[in-house]
Amino acid sequence: MTVTEPSAPARQVVPAEERYAAELAFLAAQDPGPRPPGWALTPRAVVTFVCGSGGEELALPKRRAGLPSKLVIAPKFVGERALVERCVVTLASERGLLLTGEPGTAKSMLSELLSAAVCGTSALTVQGTAGTTEDAFRYGWNYALLLAQGPTREALVDSPVLAAMRAGRVVRVEEITRCLPEVQDALVSILSDRRVSVPELTATEDSVVSAAPGFTVIATANLRDRGVSEMSAALKRRFNFETVGPISDPDAEASLIRRQAVSAVERAGAAFGVDDSVLDALVTVFRDLRSGRSAEGWDVERPGTVMSTAEAVQVAASLGVAAAYLPGGDVLDLLPGHLLGVVRKDDPADHGRLLGYWDGPVRRRAEDGSAMWRRLWDLRGSLR
Repeated sequence: MTVTEPSAPARQVVPAEERYAAELAFLAAQDPGPRPPGWALTPRAVVTFVCGSGGEELALPKRRAGLPSKLVIAPKFVGERALVERCVVTLASERGLLLTGEPGTAKSMLSELLSAAVCGTSALTVQGTAGTTEDAFRYGWNYALLLAQGPTREALVDSPVLAAMRAGRVVRVEEITRCLPEVQDALVSILSDRRVSVPELTATEDSVVSAAPGFTVIATANLRDRGVSEMSAALKRRFNFETVGPISDPDAEASLIRRQAVSAVERAGAAFGVDDSVLDALVTVFRDLRSGRSAEGWDVERPGTVMSTAEAVQVAASLGVAAAYLPGGDVLDLLPGHLLGVVRKDDPADHGRLLGYWDGPVRRRAEDGSAMWRRLWDLRGSLR
């Protein structure tokens, strides 16, 4: 009897440099213009990769084996092109970039896309937490080798930052304000001097690691976490700040939510079966509560929680999974319960604010004759 080796398990999340490998290879060949040291693409091609080609087919200057002659680059980040251009200019000048904004505004996704396009990898990442130590920004030791050999280059364990410095790549620091101030400050000298000293290796050629051309840092910080571990003035001066805001175009937001939810449900092994009218209602509720004003101009009391696009995607995906695996009744009936789960996260008073939204815009839309909003108004009791 023959035993078949099990195949490698599929990954839930594929990094951007692998997911969009064909587009990255195409853009590298399509735009042969000047590139900053260490960059895989030109700055213009990086912007195109992130924002898309606007539906235009880009053509290769000459045929390349394994690449299509023409390709439309799909948009991956829904936001201002000018914001992306400023980010790219910051990275091209080898200055630190700090992306700030409310939770769920795709700061991490933008960071990943920029890193993948600039240097070909988004894997050099430090996740900031209260438990993150200075070793995450500098280096550590393989203690077995350290005990056996003493401090040597072989025993040194590079942090993601040090690895990026050696290779001239981009390192990502997620949630930098979650790190303690003394840990954050390890970046001050790195961003200023562009080198890391290793005192344990003094008198050897490995005692100082200097950054190769192309090295820089992309950090992210949630505005809600601003007071957790405030950045020092010295560290702030070493970053260019860019604020990533919510998606302003409702149609673009609805398209993104549908696209992301479809992908999430397909990863769960099912087909997406939520009607567009339900997604429209979901987007409308999120946008009304986020802005504090309905599309009709009615005032809405904003909840304390962030009604982000990312949260809307999670709700849409949950509705899709429920429709696929637990069918029975109208999927619209599930929407109020999922909304309640979103708004209850931070402030118990947000429950009352959601009820107030039902008693305001939802009721008024129901009175105007919309069948969908009448059904939602009838479901008010499920919010108690």
